[in-house]
Amino acid sequence: MELLRDEEVCRWMGQERVPEADIRTLFRAILTDVYPQRLFDVWGVWQGETFVGHAEVKKTGNVDGHELIAALAPAYWGRGLGTEVVRGLLRHAADDLGLKEAYGMVGADNTPSLALCRRLGFRHVRDVTGDDGTVTKLLVISTTDAYAQDQHPE
Repeated sequence: MELLRDEEVCRWMGQERVPEADIRTLFRAILTDVYPQRLFDVWGVWQGETFVGHAEVKKTGNVDGHELIAALAPAYWGRGLGTEVVRGLLRHAADDLGLKEAYGMVGADNTPSLALCRRLGFRHVRDVTGDDGTVTKLLVISTTDAYAQDQHPE
C-alpha cells in the first residue's frame, strides 16, 4: 500500500493520493472482485519479501486493445526491474491472452519510463491531453517484436 501513498508514483499513475481507508477499500475490491471474477489480470511485484510494485494487463478505453500498467516504488526505480516487469507483461499478453499488440500510457514528462518503452520497441501512436491539460503518450508494441527484443536484450 506504500505505493499508493507516494506522491510521485500517484502522479505518474494519473491519480491523486488517497486516504488510507480508500486504499484499503481498493485492495479489498481487488481481492473480492477483480481476482475471483477475472475482470483483468493484476499482480503485486515482490522483491524477496518486500512488495515493490504493481502490474496489470487490462482493456483500455483509449483504443480497442489492452494496456500494460507497471508501477514501482521509487526506491526500486533505475534498477532494471521495470524492464523485467514490462517484458513479463508482454510475454503474458502474447502467450496467455493471445494478443498481437499491447499499449502503454506514459506521462509526457516521465522521461525514464518513455526511455524504457523506446528500448523495448514501443512506438508513439498519439498524445492524449487530459482535462487538466496534462499530456500522456499513447504507445503501442507488437508482442512479436517484443519477443525478438527479448531474445537479444541490450
